[in-house]
Amino acid sequence: MRNYKEEYELWLDSPALSEKEWEELNSIADDEKEIESRFFAPLEFGTAGLRGTMKVGLHHMNVHVIRHATQAFANVIKAEGGEAMAKGIAICFDCRNNSDVFAREAACVMAANGIHVYIFDALRPTPELSFAVRHYGATAGLNITASHNPKEYNGYKVYWSDGAQLPPQHAAAIAGEMSRTDIFNGFVSCDFDEAVADGRIEIIGAETDEAFLENVLGQAIDREVVAKVADSFKIVYTPFHGAGYRLVPEALKRLGITQLYPVREQMVLDGDFSTVDSPNPENPEGFYLAVDLAKEIGSDLIIGTDPDSDRIGVMVRDGEGYTTITGNQMGVLLLDYVINARRRTGTLPENAGALKSIVTTEMAKVVAERNGVHFEDTFTGFKFMAERVAEWEKEESFEYIFAYEESYGYMMGDYVRDKDAVTASMMVAEMAAYYFDKGMNLKEAMNSLYEKYGWYDEKTLNLVMPGLDGLARMKKLMAELRSNPPKLVADTEVFRIRDYSDGSIKVPGLGVVGETHIKGSNVLYFELADGSNFIVRPSGTEPKIKVYILVRGENAAECGEKVGKYAEYAECLRK
Repeated sequence: MRNYKEEYELWLDSPALSEKEWEELNSIADDEKEIESRFFAPLEFGTAGLRGTMKVGLHHMNVHVIRHATQAFANVIKAEGGEAMAKGIAICFDCRNNSDVFAREAACVMAANGIHVYIFDALRPTPELSFAVRHYGATAGLNITASHNPKEYNGYKVYWSDGAQLPPQHAAAIAGEMSRTDIFNGFVSCDFDEAVADGRIEIIGAETDEAFLENVLGQAIDREVVAKVADSFKIVYTPFHGAGYRLVPEALKRLGITQLYPVREQMVLDGDFSTVDSPNPENPEGFYLAVDLAKEIGSDLIIGTDPDSDRIGVMVRDGEGYTTITGNQMGVLLLDYVINARRRTGTLPENAGALKSIVTTEMAKVVAERNGVHFEDTFTGFKFMAERVAEWEKEESFEYIFAYEESYGYMMGDYVRDKDAVTASMMVAEMAAYYFDKGMNLKEAMNSLYEKYGWYDEKTLNLVMPGLDGLARMKKLMAELRSNPPKLVADTEVFRIRDYSDGSIKVPGLGVVGETHIKGSNVLYFELADGSNFIVRPSGTEPKIKVYILVRGENAAECGEKVGKYAEYAECLRK
């Protein structure tokens, strides 16, 4: 195995590099740390595919890494046989710099390997890629996107035939193929235009949009309430320069929203995201242009979707300003609304089920169970929720009506198997119209749910640990928490510890007392004596440890106090 200096020299000497790429690498010849950071190891291929900054090098996103990964992906598809190759792969991309280039490169490698390609004619939302895989009966899917990451990033998000992100065994197979394949000489490719002309690459677009939108609109529960308030109910929308710019407004208009006000500056496709520091709908500061417009027109609701339009952020009027509805809160609001609206309209299945991730508010479970809906937890990631939904379908046990996780992602309907901001935007609009008709905005609606189900609060902290030493610090922290777990978190006793890596449930002083219902993920879950939960896990896509604080209390003030002290404790883990 080559060390990073040898890998750097190999790249410098490769005729596969363009003059511009060679100049970029040659410019760092005297920067040992930069060389090491680019060539110490390949980007790790996991169930989420690849994600990294766009630079020339083994540990970054560039055309060479794209071709390398795609050849490995093609080998895995070919191993499934001729029928899998004929069914092909659907390919999509977002607004990021180089996304269209990377998508075409991937299409050419797939086509050269005898795998039929469906590629969108322009950028599309990630959920439409999931839909396209199912709609065309494709064997696999690929989306070139880095979701909500800063502009320097791009990614390679992979899907299998169910429309969900890649299962672990296929991700491991691709990673294995990459380790055995030369990055410069181990792939085959072809001319894009020639492959289109001879039918190996099939360009898709408007007809797929229509089929997708038909399914999205099929999730609407009560259009009458939207029509009832259409003249006065106003919505401001921003796609943050990304892929939601066409289909989200179209879905809202078809629902019956007539007072829709897009943020013009952010309806412009822009891979540099020039109007925001970060195109992440979790960050309220990114909504400043939307807030200005909302104040100007007197809107009660603001909707924002991230660059690949799979996650949605929402703000509502709060006095003279606007406040964020968190991902946890929005999931609870939607779950309660879907259950009760479907019951009201006679469309709630008798065997209804719902899902959330283990790091998402426990309030959702209370809402479901109080309403007679079966509820389960999965690991973080919609591939795990999609897997559970598929198991329910096979068992004919439960019919899922809603799935979500705290990081602003929501899934409904059987036409996608991933989070979907297009459908979520439409459902949020319908739900907000319902409450608007009752004289309430979504913040007031959330407070009414707290009064009904009990008071909960949540906070997620990102302990960023960049660089090579950051990876080591992350591993060390998780190892220390396992070998020497805290007896107290802040001033509260640790009642029980769930280690989802090996599935063990431990009680301090007693040892292992049971087993979790799922295992195999690097997550430590500390149950505290006051009913709070303190959860630690490394991010799967970014160099950071994520800490989730889930509390409950008698009122908002008590919840806020608990969140504050546990957040202060979490910050100490950074040191």
